[in-house]
Amino acid sequence: MRQPRTRTMRLRRESWGFAVGSVFFAVGVVPWYAEAVGPLWDAATFFAGSVFFTMAGFIQLALSGRRPPKRSSSPAEFADWWSAAIQFAGTLLFNVSTAAVLVRTIQDASAASTGWRPDAWGSAAFLVSSVLALVAASRRHELWDADARTAHGTWLNMAGSVAFGYSAVGAYVVPATGDIYNAAWVNIGTFVGAVCFFLAAVLARRSIGSEPSDPASLRDRTHSAE
Repeated sequence: MRQPRTRTMRLRRESWGFAVGSVFFAVGVVPWYAEAVGPLWDAATFFAGSVFFTMAGFIQLALSGRRPPKRSSSPAEFADWWSAAIQFAGTLLFNVSTAAVLVRTIQDASAASTGWRPDAWGSAAFLVSSVLALVAASRRHELWDADARTAHGTWLNMAGSVAFGYSAVGAYVVPATGDIYNAAWVNIGTFVGAVCFFLAAVLARRSIGSEPSDPASLRDRTHSAE
């Protein structure tokens, strides 16, 4: 007798990198952690988190089945691919900004006041990516993988992107003094954004199907193929 096909839900491949990166960013702005490890390791924490974001962004763009859309592609496919592409570009920009802070800290630890200065362009890329993701989620039935975009995931990512944008405003360096505009905004925005990205990552699931393993079912599939 043929057994019914069963399906399980597992964490998406790109979600692991986003979840780990989010933890690094959230921990990096906690005052007691920064004081305990010192400016150098705090800056290194943010850089490591940005690397995990980039790896996850690359997986989402290149290894999850997405390809550059064609003229025949649906609006959802256009929005989906461009969202992943712009997000990946944003992660690269965060690599640059966090690496710059790390280098400055190595040169002079007293010059690092926040551990991470959000890159404005990276934050803007995340916002644009989140908007496109909302468009794709609203037409998810047109996507090759309907689980790739969900309402709760895209809105959590949007909230995280807004929070990162908030932190980027706080990280503006005032030309007259050379000081950061508002360090509290940097820390609050970064922490809230990281929590939102973490929740979006761990709630993302992909559907995995398992075929029946009894010999009779295997024979049935073999004969039907012939």
